[in-house]
Amino acid sequence: MSDSTTTTTTRRNWLRRSLLLAGGSTSAAVAARVADQYGLVPPDARGIWAPGHTLNYASHRLLAGDAPAREFTRDQISRPPHANGKPPSDAEYVRHRESGFADWRLRIEGMVERPGEFSVAELRAMPVRSQVTQVACEEGWSYIAEWTGVPLTALLERVGMTPKAKYVVYHSIQPRWWDSIDMYDALHPQTLVVCGMNGGTLPVGHGAPLRLRVPRQLGYKSVKYLTRLTVTDSLEGFGKGMGSFAAERGYAWYSGI
Repeated sequence: MSDSTTTTTTRRNWLRRSLLLAGGSTSAAVAARVADQYGLVPPDARGIWAPGHTLNYASHRLLAGDAPAREFTRDQISRPPHANGKPPSDAEYVRHRESGFADWRLRIEGMVERPGEFSVAELRAMPVRSQVTQVACEEGWSYIAEWTGVPLTALLERVGMTPKAKYVVYHSIQPRWWDSIDMYDALHPQTLVVCGMNGGTLPVGHGAPLRLRVPRQLGYKSVKYLTRLTVTDSLEGFGKGMGSFAAERGYAWYSGI
């Protein structure tokens, strides 16, 4: 092991111990100060909840690392899977739906060398990955389904993501629904741009034609009706700078499970 690797490991272990000790103390403020030194403060770390959000985010990142979400077998798929909410009813989405989403495009922009657009057909023709994972909602319901799609990391490689990028912001055709993830989740092999479900195409109720699937976080991070990805090094300028519409409504930006 090289000296640099030993130093990095020692610092990482020290930070882990510091966060664990802080988690057992009467205040998470100590952990927040430690995490700030290592860039592990989430964008919604504001107000009285800031230390708690920071402790949650930093602890998951350091203790869970790249650990995958649990994957199930196909005989464990929920019948039927729960489709939460209603699909868009505006004229634009109805037009796309009636045409079989032939004109739907996923645009990738921001800190990339080759910004561009991909049709649903182009995405389906790329090498895809399938996984059977659970959608868990903060409201208490959950279901297991098989998801098929292009790993987000493969798309980021295709468009030439720049090294200084820190986040991927993703947008739905429903304007208010947007969210973001850091590069830990963006580059994780289980994070997919989904175009298929349970052996068929993605149903409308589950986000057709495209949704982002982030199985290591709660369900609201897997935004439906995906139209655009923005690669960035800062979340300032996106909404209120808190990283997601959900965070602006009081939910945690990072909701690891």
